[in-house]
Amino acid sequence: MHKDALAGHANTEAGKPFYRILYVQVLMGLALGVLTGHFWPEFGAALKPFGDGFVKLVKMMIAPIVFCTIVSGITSISDSREVGRTLVKSMALFYLLTVLALLAGLVAVWLIQPGVGMHVSVSTLDPSVAAKFTKQASATGFTDFMLHIIPHSFFGAFADGEVLPVLLISILIAFGLSRAGDGGVVVTKAVASFSHVLFVSFGFIMKLAPLGAFGAMAFTVGRYGIHSIGSLGLLILTFYLACSVFVVVVLGTLARLNGFSLWKTIRYFKEELLIVLGTSSSEPALPGALRKLEQLGCRKGVSGLVLPMGYSFNLDGSAIYLTLASIFIAQACDIHLSWGQIAAMLGLMLLTSKGAAGVTGSGFVALVATLSVMPDLPVTGVALLVGIDRFMSEARALTSMISNCVASITISLWENACDREVLARELGQGSTPAAASTIAAAPLVREEKSWISTTQSAA
Repeated sequence: MHKDALAGHANTEAGKPFYRILYVQVLMGLALGVLTGHFWPEFGAALKPFGDGFVKLVKMMIAPIVFCTIVSGITSISDSREVGRTLVKSMALFYLLTVLALLAGLVAVWLIQPGVGMHVSVSTLDPSVAAKFTKQASATGFTDFMLHIIPHSFFGAFADGEVLPVLLISILIAFGLSRAGDGGVVVTKAVASFSHVLFVSFGFIMKLAPLGAFGAMAFTVGRYGIHSIGSLGLLILTFYLACSVFVVVVLGTLARLNGFSLWKTIRYFKEELLIVLGTSSSEPALPGALRKLEQLGCRKGVSGLVLPMGYSFNLDGSAIYLTLASIFIAQACDIHLSWGQIAAMLGLMLLTSKGAAGVTGSGFVALVATLSVMPDLPVTGVALLVGIDRFMSEARALTSMISNCVASITISLWENACDREVLARELGQGSTPAAASTIAAAPLVREEKSWISTTQSAA
């Protein structure tokens, strides 16, 4: 039944005209956005609400989708120790990737040296630019960060829409349902059914993705102008190069060591990546990525934990940006940093790069948080970057998104929670050009099987 559902889905989509395929529509929206912003900048800048509205619609759905996915996934796992192993392995992999990302940014800025020769005087920098982000970027210690994961109330986690508090509640409820006997079976079935309704509803929202990509790109080009890239073009080029090397070398090696192709994985998630490119935010891609991971043969109980965690603990694009931007400011202002100062900065960045949602500007806020507690670098130096940050935001979000997809597949393979045959077949075929509104029957079938398994164990 599972194979038939996927095959029927692929055949249905194969006959669609190309202009009705979601990723083609998103590409058209991006191209129109660039043209609109370039030739009619004021009109393009006024289209910002289209992009913002689409992102807000998606964020509205993320908390309940994450909750239902994790709850229905964990309740299908018979051994609760598997959840603990998944969490430990995920955090270990996330921190390893973050360290490598920080080093990638550091090596790139050292080799290319985009800030050398600028001779910027700190006294000439505008402090008001950094002041706008200081409240958002208040650096917190590890204890404060962990306490922030605990929401003020049960429903407050859903109201705020932050992934980590929802993740905590989901795990607690899932373990409660696993041990609640007959009373938990009814709730588990309801959660599985509600999850299917959420994904169908999310499909309606995704039909607006081309419009959201159009508005966001038109605003970016219209507000900042393509010409703004030229003044700090070497810095942008250095950042994109660092991200590309990290994806190809680090993530490519990780994928190859675990027996799957990075390029085929990127192709499989192309719809989600194009939406990330258009909106400069990885959040709109979360629900679709969760669904596709399951279609790749990854068990929901594992991939449903790893991917949402990655949105807060595996922001590799932001990690690359932090080291690169910090050293660039030092080079531009003729500030020499010792090895000890750089080591302390890297340790601080391991904390400041965590916990931010994958939304537009989170990397810039994390940079301000880092510089705010580093006396060696002027926080006013962010004024050098504010004009071009939007053009680097896309690369940050794309790098983090690819990293989280690769990490989710990797952890699933480590936990023997991914069908390698299904993974190879799906990646070999590539993603079906499906609009997200068409939900394959396979996820619902798995939810039904999970509920049946839970019912039998409870009985």
